[in-house]
Amino acid sequence: PRYRPDWASLDARPLPAWFDRAKVGVFVHWGVFSVPAWGSEWFWWHWQGEHDAAYESFVRRRFPPGTTYAEFAPHFTAYDFEPRQWAELFQRAGARYVVLTTKHHEGFTNWGSPVSWNWNSVDTGPHRDLVGELGEALRERNLYYGLYHSLMEWFHPLYLADKQSDFKTQSFVLKKTMPELYDLVLKYKPDLIWSDGDWEAPDSYWNSTSFLAWLYNDSPVKDTVVVNDRWGWGCSCHHGGFYNCADKYRPGTLPEHKWEMCSSLDRLSWGYRSNMSLAEVMDEMSMIEELVHTVSLGGNYLLNVGPTKEGMIVPIFQERLLALGRWLDTNGEAIYESQPWRVQMENTTDTVWYTSKGPVVFAIFLLWPLDNVLHLSSPIPSPGTQVTLLGFAGTLEWQKRPGEGMLITLPYMLPSPLPPQSGWVVKLKGVQ
Repeated sequence: PRYRPDWASLDARPLPAWFDRAKVGVFVHWGVFSVPAWGSEWFWWHWQGEHDAAYESFVRRRFPPGTTYAEFAPHFTAYDFEPRQWAELFQRAGARYVVLTTKHHEGFTNWGSPVSWNWNSVDTGPHRDLVGELGEALRERNLYYGLYHSLMEWFHPLYLADKQSDFKTQSFVLKKTMPELYDLVLKYKPDLIWSDGDWEAPDSYWNSTSFLAWLYNDSPVKDTVVVNDRWGWGCSCHHGGFYNCADKYRPGTLPEHKWEMCSSLDRLSWGYRSNMSLAEVMDEMSMIEELVHTVSLGGNYLLNVGPTKEGMIVPIFQERLLALGRWLDTNGEAIYESQPWRVQMENTTDTVWYTSKGPVVFAIFLLWPLDNVLHLSSPIPSPGTQVTLLGFAGTLEWQKRPGEGMLITLPYMLPSPLPPQSGWVVKLKGVQ
């Protein structure tokens, strides 16, 4: 069927199946904000939009008087950007898709946008097509490719003029936003468009529904492309493809609609910060807990890193991503292609979560029980029930719990001075 440019029609489009099956993605925030590399990727806005005193004093201390934000662009060099190394790292992290910032609210484009003269990565800075290079490297590894794109630009004169008119004029949309979105789709054929920067104006200003109707009806990716829900104020959590709802969104119960939780390894920023401390970086246990919580409630987990201006992903981020990948190497059977079960978590504790695949149920427990016995109250066992622990050979002994549920005897773990890794999975066959 052809989709009409209205939400009733667009929202009825089934979400391409690859997205729900993928479960795990890596988000990359990279741009001119990686040059000052301080505070957050909203550097320009805090400095010259809000005149935040901390940002003003930072620029005074570090840069010559009269420095403009545009002067940071030549220092965005990407000298050390090796797209194939990134792609290998993301694959080893267990990601099935990767979302790259093509343009943040600062307006600098990471490809040679024909409507962003001299404010793009081909004309200045790296003199490279960053979007295209990463896309090629990801496709060599069969990873899906998503493009983050901000609809708005804080300081673009056309945007400011439209804003002045209460968004009754659309010069910025017609001359900048839409030409860039069409260019990205036709040039790079993305699997996903991660829209942002929509909140100041309605979707009618952004022409979102006509763009999405073209995307779903006539674009080269019409059958496979997935989009999120940030297409104008009021759309978030209501319209679009999958829902983000809000950054770091964590629903308490199973949502009815496919959703994604985006989170960042640096808890305080999405872009790289040179002043980041170790305590501000998510640890392995927090990552795995977020992943398990999200997937049990039917969501996808999109974990962000901010590379340096040279294109390095700093070692602490690499270490965390590889730890996630090792966990998924052992336990990914409970994550990829899984579905929420009839119960998403044990009601007595939030340390046991469930996923399922057909008749098989996975119980993911985040804390190892001190007596080596796992208490599960939700599964109903049968005489033929079989229990295994992912990553361990052989089956586990179990017995019916007095009342309901089951007691599972776990393998004996050698005492260790180090806290154990977080998260283990028992696979249950023949339970209800």
